[in-house]
Amino acid sequence: MSSWRLKWHKLTHWEYWPLWAIYYPLFPVWLYFSLKARSFFFFNAANPSMKNGGMAMESKMDIYNMIPAEHIPQTVFIPREEQPELALEKVLKAGISFPFIAKPDIGMKAFGVEKIHNKDEFKNYFQKTPENFLVQELIPFPNEVGIFYVRMPGEAKGKITGIVSKHFLSVVGDGISTILELIKSNPRSHLQLKVLRKRFGSRLMEVLDSGEEFILVPYGSHTRGAKFVDDTHKLNKGLLKTIDDICSKMDGFHYGRLDVLHNSFEELSEGKNFSIIEINGAGGEATHIYDPKHSLFFAWKEITKHWNYLNKISIINHGLGHSYLSFRDGRAMLRENGELEAQLKLI
Repeated sequence: MSSWRLKWHKLTHWEYWPLWAIYYPLFPVWLYFSLKARSFFFFNAANPSMKNGGMAMESKMDIYNMIPAEHIPQTVFIPREEQPELALEKVLKAGISFPFIAKPDIGMKAFGVEKIHNKDEFKNYFQKTPENFLVQELIPFPNEVGIFYVRMPGEAKGKITGIVSKHFLSVVGDGISTILELIKSNPRSHLQLKVLRKRFGSRLMEVLDSGEEFILVPYGSHTRGAKFVDDTHKLNKGLLKTIDDICSKMDGFHYGRLDVLHNSFEELSEGKNFSIIEINGAGGEATHIYDPKHSLFFAWKEITKHWNYLNKISIINHGLGHSYLSFRDGRAMLRENGELEAQLKLI
């Protein structure tokens, strides 16, 4: 695909637009909710057990400690100042073997998330990561779903407001084309070409057998090429019970998205064969909006709906004694988050 066609595709498909282009038009809506709460940074009270309500700069390890242990991967916290050899010894003693996942303890958009296959890759990751990070066992389940959950303070049960299935970025061979040619034939993968060249190098010149699927990015991240499909219509009583049972055990959690690896949607609904790989609080998006079939107006409607939930929860919790962020602290948080994001993009 030529560069101008690729640019035109990005321009005419809003899912590829920068976040400011999607969210800035909704600033008056946020201002309205801020006036209702009498705080611009009201979200801090939404999830009292999460730093900044889970909007930004929260520790993933702290959040994992909130989740019932049987529903998360085996996870080891690695301080940045630790020696790589001692860190790897700690990982192996915890029963985590290669390959495993490494990711920043404070991060966003799957920046800095890598699959580590050997000691050399671990040492390289250790040297280039700017912050503390986590090592997690590799979960074998092939599917990933994002489930948005909302529960009003004081209520025993919550509700699911969005479900998104995440299709990992991949190509399927035809027995003729190289992986590079297959990547260039699809704008979704072509837009990731720079990163893919760095990761796979000369392997991109390989030819896949006809029908053979090759996973380019094994993470359900929209910024790294995953296709998001709105599966909210699949909501059922079993799934709601499964998620409700977990979230009700997380003290102070009322609003956010659970990212879950699972074997099948049916088993997940029955509470079987799944693992929660991340929970995003106030900063979590209802990512079913990024289904290519949805318009920007649909996205704005869903964003506004979820901000309304966030606002109501925050106001109630504030009345119960949980604080909002001051304007000064809120600005400092956003500045710190922007600086960290810039660093993580370089990993």
